[in-house]
Amino acid sequence: MLAYRGSSTGFDALVPKKVCIYNYNKLAFRAASVKCVHKQAAQSLTSSTTAERRIVKKKVGKEAHHLWKKRDSAGSGQKALNLVRIVSQCPNEKEAVYGELNKWIAWETEFPLIAASKALRILRKRSQWKRVIQVAKWMLSKGQGATMGTYDTLLLAFDMDKRVDEAESLWNMILHAHTRSISKRLFSRMIALYDHHDLQDKIIEIFADMEELGVRPDEDTVRRVAHAFRKLGQEENGKTVYKRYGCKWKYIHFKSERVRVRRDGWDEDDK
Repeated sequence: MLAYRGSSTGFDALVPKKVCIYNYNKLAFRAASVKCVHKQAAQSLTSSTTAERRIVKKKVGKEAHHLWKKRDSAGSGQKALNLVRIVSQCPNEKEAVYGELNKWIAWETEFPLIAASKALRILRKRSQWKRVIQVAKWMLSKGQGATMGTYDTLLLAFDMDKRVDEAESLWNMILHAHTRSISKRLFSRMIALYDHHDLQDKIIEIFADMEELGVRPDEDTVRRVAHAFRKLGQEENGKTVYKRYGCKWKYIHFKSERVRVRRDGWDEDDK
């Protein structure tokens, strides 16, 4: 069957009808493909633009939302060394030391806690125990540095400077203020302090507080407590402490090798 294709002149040519239908379908498919490609490109462009807007919004919100002032640790090392130098040159008087420390923070917008903590560590390494006590007490008087690390350093300084009464006062304050959050390290520090000064009764009291609060002693503390029981003539209590808290294994040297062997309760080597 033939179909006429008209023109301005009338009849140009005769084209089969099947060919016309095929060409029409081909043109329609191409048009649909072009529309689909344009639609996908538009959707991808829209999604990418939306994602960029979300990222920009998140960045702006994160930069603008600051409710506190971040502590600046830059230059804290130099500040700490400056503090150590100032304290070391001061006479051994509380008023003079506190006066120089107050001058050290006079122009600070906030308390330089990081620098002061570093200065404490430096003084501790240098075994300047009197200066450690002065700086730590000054920090606590300002309401700063009330941490377990500061307390541990201060108790060690009291021990080394043989100031047992002040250590005991600080310990009682810690025990009442931080009963449920006292670390094993502080208990061990206080037991070691009493052991250095042969106060066996005090060691037993601290150990009783540990048991009441559920703090498990380390191996060194177990040895000190058992030794205190033995010096008080309470051998059975010492054996009980070793049995309950002591390590079940120990290391010995046998034929030039380090060998792990099992402990048998009250061991002669532990005495």
